[in-house]
Amino acid sequence: MRRLTLWAATTALIATLAGCGAAPGDPNAPGNAAGDKVLSISAIPDQDPQKLQRLYGTVSEYLGARLGVKVRYVPVTDYTASVTSFRLGDLQLVFFGGLTGVQARHQLPGAVPVAQRDIDAQFRSVFVASSTANLLPVGNVAGLRNLQGHSLTFGSDSSTSGRLMPEYFLDQAGVSLDKLKGKPGYSSSHDATAKLVEAGTYEIGALNAAVWDDRVKNGKIDTTKVREIFRTPTYHDYHWLARPDLDQRFGAGFTKKVTDALLSLKGDDDQQRQILDLFQAKQFIATDVRNYEQIESVARRIGLLR
Repeated sequence: MRRLTLWAATTALIATLAGCGAAPGDPNAPGNAAGDKVLSISAIPDQDPQKLQRLYGTVSEYLGARLGVKVRYVPVTDYTASVTSFRLGDLQLVFFGGLTGVQARHQLPGAVPVAQRDIDAQFRSVFVASSTANLLPVGNVAGLRNLQGHSLTFGSDSSTSGRLMPEYFLDQAGVSLDKLKGKPGYSSSHDATAKLVEAGTYEIGALNAAVWDDRVKNGKIDTTKVREIFRTPTYHDYHWLARPDLDQRFGAGFTKKVTDALLSLKGDDDQQRQILDLFQAKQFIATDVRNYEQIESVARRIGLLR
């Protein structure tokens, strides 16, 4: 009889837990405090994965301490995956490029640009050339006409600085992609673009100017084999984008707390200095959707936004 009573009590307990819809300790279970939930952050995979892991691991620690919630960095496989995961709610805060940020806002109305680096207000791309291409540096957009008849690789096909804006400036110079030697390549990242041109696989590459400058400064590029030939005019680019339901998930005012935490990154301690150094920035600044109207217009014109 005692065994039957114990069995009945245990069964009743299991049924009660199952009826709650979540196991005890589930960080996303309804009713749990904001501090028990997980803020999933990510970024477009535009650089070496190890550098991204180091950067966003440190960012996660910083945000977790400032926001009072668990923060987890979730790497993604490609640019499209970052937009899709953000739309589905698997990611709540993402450091997008200009184009992917515009695409994400169109897929998820109400998403909010909360901050950008100081360098993103005047961002640039660079065109680099293999030493075997015999191309000289040019001083203006019109000089890009010299690239006709040469092979070229972009970065990801959804990259703002590695594809969208370089293609825009080529078009301004009257160079359509069919005037290149063969079809353009898509290397998947800025680091890969530089290395493909360095190796002579492509004669020309277009990439993020900040990445190029960092790799040259740190001796990661052989400038006897590949060199910069043009630096584009400026445009707005990377920015943090937050889902519209952050306050609902984590409590009233949470989106503002995220914004304040990012804008407070000014290098006041070793952790902040490390983060800003990895971001190649001096600080984060406020931003809004108007800053990306040019990118949206260009994206529509070349068929990357519908």
